[in-house]
Amino acid sequence: MPSRPPTLSRRRVLVGAAALAALSVTAAGCSTPPPPPDLDDLTTALDRARSDGDLAAEVATGARGTLADALTTIAAQRAAHAEALSEEIVRLTGHAAPTPSTAAASTTTTSAASVPDPTVDDVIGALRASADSATAAAGSLTGYRAGLLASIAASCTASFTVALAGAGSTP
Repeated sequence: MPSRPPTLSRRRVLVGAAALAALSVTAAGCSTPPPPPDLDDLTTALDRARSDGDLAAEVATGARGTLADALTTIAAQRAAHAEALSEEIVRLTGHAAPTPSTAAASTTTTSAASVPDPTVDDVIGALRASADSATAAAGSLTGYRAGLLASIAASCTASFTVALAGAGSTP
């Protein structure tokens, strides 16, 4: 005759579940935390977006007609890119995104007197460099960050090949 299976009381099940939960909490507390995400690609793209936006806005002040409109639109798009990148950095780190250093800003303004005014060609060069950088970074990332940088690369490419070329500039 087969033996009867052991009877499990509700108390025994609850005690076992509590012990298992305590064990898993202890094990989780002892594990090493995951490494922080590598933000180099995002901070580089953020710096480029801010710089490109400022450059396009500066050149737009001296331009006229459709060229000025295109440059103003590019400056707004690059500001939107900077905002999206900042939000992603905050989401990943829980801290505010890095801001441009005031030392770099003051150096730029003091040496600006000896440097010629930027041109549309300078904006095109900056947008090309940003597109190339974002394309390379997107290829090494996955998920949302890869899509974000790929989208930024596409926008920069469209800006210098379509918007500026259509506004009377030659890329």
